[in-house]
Amino acid sequence: MLKPLATFAATAVIAGAAHAAVPVYGFVVKNTYPHDPKAFTQGLFFRDGHLFETTGRNGTSWLRRVDLASGKVLQQAAMPADVFGEGSTPVGNDIVALTWTSQVGYVFDRKSFKLKHTFKYVGEGWGLASDAKQVYMSDGSSFIRILEPKTFKELRRIQVTHQGKPIAQLNELEMVEGELFSNIWGTDLIVRIDPANGNVKGVINLEGLLPPAQRGTPDPDAVLNGIAWDSKGKRLFVTGKLWPRLYEIELVPQKR
Repeated sequence: MLKPLATFAATAVIAGAAHAAVPVYGFVVKNTYPHDPKAFTQGLFFRDGHLFETTGRNGTSWLRRVDLASGKVLQQAAMPADVFGEGSTPVGNDIVALTWTSQVGYVFDRKSFKLKHTFKYVGEGWGLASDAKQVYMSDGSSFIRILEPKTFKELRRIQVTHQGKPIAQLNELEMVEGELFSNIWGTDLIVRIDPANGNVKGVINLEGLLPPAQRGTPDPDAVLNGIAWDSKGKRLFVTGKLWPRLYEIELVPQKR
């Protein structure tokens, strides 16, 4: 079951989208793949034919390269046991990963997974995404920070709003054909965001994709989290924390 606050947020966002004529999308499952049910998924992206994933919780925070078809971990690097890993994104030849409350980010070589250096930021780290020009970071609030991709210094912030109201609990991020997709923590929703101004351009309702009773664990944090876009194959993948499966989905506009 969704937590009461999350359920309220989900209902409010969908209702607001309908009222404001913001498109609401359902889904069709195209393919299903195995996913490590012990992986507390924080960051997810697809590059070079493989999934890359960062996981969370102290002592189980990893950077992984994963075979899509089998779910097998092909390569792994552990973060320090005293940090709680968060979102990740590719930047050039590197992979950048956040931590939740340690206020430190890690920069790994994308091929070797060797740690190159770290950087500092203020506040919490949640999700990361990137494009050719900049890096986008969420911190659990309604704001997304825009970072310079070499120094990771904050350049500015945008506030994500829907019908003029802030949308908080923004979590994992992914850049999908010029839009930022973001999980709303604790819900089965993804919002599609205009990265130029923070306006919500669409709402994706994934309720029923994997019912709570099938999420492999009674852990209340086994929620939807993880978005990956295959830009070459035009495939959208989603999963959740501690979920036993990862899904390739196609978005379908819902009738009003």
